[in-house]
Amino acid sequence: MGLVIPFDEKTSESGLENLVALVAADMNRVNQTILSRTGSDVAMIPEVANHLISSGGKRLRPMLTLAGAGLCGYKGEGHVKLAAAVEFMHTATLLHDDVVDQSDMRRGKLAARMLWGNEASVLVGDFLLGQAFRMMVEVGSLACLDVLSVAATVIAEGEVMQLSAAKDTETTEDAYLAVIRAKTAELFAAAAEVGPTVANRPKAEIEACRAYGMNLGVAFQLVDDALDYGGQSAKLGKNVGDDFREGKITLPVVLSFRRGSESERAFWKRVLEQGEIAEGDLETALATMKKHRALEDTVERARHYGAMARDALGLFPDSPWKQALLDTVDFCIARAH
Repeated sequence: MGLVIPFDEKTSESGLENLVALVAADMNRVNQTILSRTGSDVAMIPEVANHLISSGGKRLRPMLTLAGAGLCGYKGEGHVKLAAAVEFMHTATLLHDDVVDQSDMRRGKLAARMLWGNEASVLVGDFLLGQAFRMMVEVGSLACLDVLSVAATVIAEGEVMQLSAAKDTETTEDAYLAVIRAKTAELFAAAAEVGPTVANRPKAEIEACRAYGMNLGVAFQLVDDALDYGGQSAKLGKNVGDDFREGKITLPVVLSFRRGSESERAFWKRVLEQGEIAEGDLETALATMKKHRALEDTVERARHYGAMARDALGLFPDSPWKQALLDTVDFCIARAH
């Protein structure tokens, strides 16, 4: 059983076309950099890293770095290594996440931890973070190093915040949003921010790009939350209801719990806090979410953050780069993934 979430924006296939076309040449260089930096004499390192890196992710975060540089007229070479560093940071967090969440699948394939074990996943994630920081240093911009090192710290804080809130059905919407700002949106923000930073643009432009990335990241995660209950597993790259089975408290759960009756709250406590999931409980969860409009309202909140991401770019003159970034907001809200 699944719920159909009404999306009335552009189809997801068209939303990224402009961005992909604009960054294509630089993304080829980013991909070459990624391949060269996953090399190691320790055979397991490239095996584990390439298993995830080659598994078909959209590379949205490094594309934001390239687009931020393009939007601000950057003419140097540093944005390529910074984009690769951003992708390595993202990949490292995925490897670590799957261990913490005990996830079996990632992007439609077995998670690295299922093939090589938890220890290898954590250590290869650490290797990738090390390589990311090496590339940042090579670029030679202390300001960019500051942006991305702060992001690494905030992401780790977000992971710990999520861990401490795990299975807590009393989690408020504000507390949940604080987690996803740190855990997910911070890397979007930093990815968008380092482009104008390496270009030495004025503070207002740097802050505008950061605000764009932050709001885009929140919207992206909220749509993910809704899709876990209302999407299709083939397009999700994981099974529908994985968040439910893992006891994750996401916004659809927070809204359903807050709006629910005493018996409905007791249901959420049983399945999420106590982990006692019986046959048919996912269907009950979906029906409860539908009753309380939890998925529609989660997507509506995503649209709100998407609108703020668009507004953040208002100070930039019209250009193909700006239009591509606006289209990316459409993609994040309307995607079927």
